[in-house]
Amino acid sequence: MAYQQSMPKSETIRLREKHVGSACQLFFRSTPLKIVRGIAQFMYDETGERYLDCINNVAHVGHCHPHVVEAGRNQMSLISTNNRYLHDELVILAERLVKTLPEPLSVCFFVNSGSEANDLALRLARIHTKKKDVITLDHAYHGHLTSMIDISPYKFNLPGGPDKPEWVHVAPVPDTYRGKYTKPNDSKSEEELGQMYADEVGKICKEATSKNGGVCAFIAESLQSCGGQIIPPDGYLKRVYQYVKESYGVCIADEVQVGFGRVGTHMWAFETQDVVPDIVTVGKPMGNGHPVAAVITTPEIAKSFADTGVEYFNTYGGNPVSCAIANAVLDVIEEENLMERALRVGNHLLNRCEGLMHKHRLVGDVRGRGLFVGVELVTDRELRTPATAEAKHVVNRMREEKILISRDGPDSNVLKFKPPMVFSTQDADRLVDTLDRVLEELDGSRVPVTSLKLEVIYYEHIFLKYMALLTALSGNL
Repeated sequence: MAYQQSMPKSETIRLREKHVGSACQLFFRSTPLKIVRGIAQFMYDETGERYLDCINNVAHVGHCHPHVVEAGRNQMSLISTNNRYLHDELVILAERLVKTLPEPLSVCFFVNSGSEANDLALRLARIHTKKKDVITLDHAYHGHLTSMIDISPYKFNLPGGPDKPEWVHVAPVPDTYRGKYTKPNDSKSEEELGQMYADEVGKICKEATSKNGGVCAFIAESLQSCGGQIIPPDGYLKRVYQYVKESYGVCIADEVQVGFGRVGTHMWAFETQDVVPDIVTVGKPMGNGHPVAAVITTPEIAKSFADTGVEYFNTYGGNPVSCAIANAVLDVIEEENLMERALRVGNHLLNRCEGLMHKHRLVGDVRGRGLFVGVELVTDRELRTPATAEAKHVVNRMREEKILISRDGPDSNVLKFKPPMVFSTQDADRLVDTLDRVLEELDGSRVPVTSLKLEVIYYEHIFLKYMALLTALSGNL
């Protein structure tokens, strides 16, 4: 069924183009989707067409989960005010978050978004260490605030991006497939690669210590998302954290995209590296689409912040409605065993994707943990040449098949899968079976596919669908 809307799609597009900044881009810009409803792992457009959502890690426990919706509705009908008044939802949420984290992470600050959380984390680090130098990873993205763009190469490396500040130091992303150090022919172990990438951070720490007396902080996503679904090699973060501590800095784990059980084996992705950060930032999935986020840190760092005498106040951060919703999300994760589901379904998805490597030469690498999976496309497996045009084609073809995926990485050649945690093995099979068919369209003579050839393939596909429709119609006449 189609869902009643206040205006036709064409008018929505016209008003957006007129009144919304053009820097705010849409998915599928040539033919954008108008999404009007969501249920679990599915989204519906204005015509009632249903799409399998394989990328929306914000709708963590599923679009419009009834328990989450009801929690927000109930609290909104009572009171929504700031956290200068006592209310139970806030303290219950703080206690529940702390119980999922290792000691000494035990003090919470509530904010509205991952960008705000990372901004506050950087402020805490600077006040505590009294230093400024920050180490970030290449291709990293930590938020849209000015302070976060400063430490996000994913943004400042773009043409027209701002200059990198002198106090920001960029370490190589620990990409073992196409990064600075790779694993050709299994000649290097995970541990060796982890040490090599960690040593790059160690060099920065050593230089910063000699020049400025140390570093302020090292910040990294526990699994890098925008950088191309990067899974750091074993031992990497443990060695990095050691170097940073020796340089008097603090370690910030950005769990905004990968936290809340997505990896399946642990609640937080940093736990897969057997480390304990000084500051953890969380957001996106915390409210299942509602703007709520948090910073969790140690009593020592929190005390340094309080000792400045400058009050921290966030008008909406920690309001009763946001906290009630976040508590409801935690309820669903626990009651529906979504961590176990992420592990089981994620392993199935990863295994199915690995099977594609044996059928399609375009598939150069498959990697992931839980429901966080990346498929890297290359035109040449030996040279590992990024298949950027092919990846774009695949994303558009999957959309035609009513499956929504995206691509990322420095060359936009990595297909990203990070669906709602209610994703099923049947959904995974549909995703991979469809991807298999789409990749077959590109196999051809198994030579690198040019952008021109992609256009031919695409329009051949449209033509065949059109002819099939004509044939069906003529049969009914």
